[in-house]
Amino acid sequence: MKRRHFLKGAAIGAGVAATSLAAPAIAQRRITWRMVTTWPRNFPGLGTGAQRLADRITAMSEGRLTVQVFSAGELVPALGTFDAVIEGSAEMSHGAAYYWQNKSQATSFFTGVLTV
Repeated sequence: MKRRHFLKGAAIGAGVAATSLAAPAIAQRRITWRMVTTWPRNFPGLGTGAQRLADRITAMSEGRLTVQVFSAGELVPALGTFDAVIEGSAEMSHGAAYYWQNKSQATSFFTGVLTV
């Protein structure tokens, strides 16, 4: 009999403990990522495309992930965006991948330009 009472009490205790745990951290807070670009602010096409991408990410995540756009020279120099992401100064970069083929030849596969 005592064992049944113990198991019943343990099950109730576990249920109370589970409901009193905090929700996952990702659900409780909002995250802001920095996106550095190689383009000037409001540069037609490419510059405005970076802002449009940031706005869409924010909208799709319902505001849980906000992307803040930094144009060329605001946070890092225009051609320093690749290094900024590697070093952790920014979480995202928006630019033409062929700018960094001297760092990694594989980046050329992610562009529309064929280099021989």
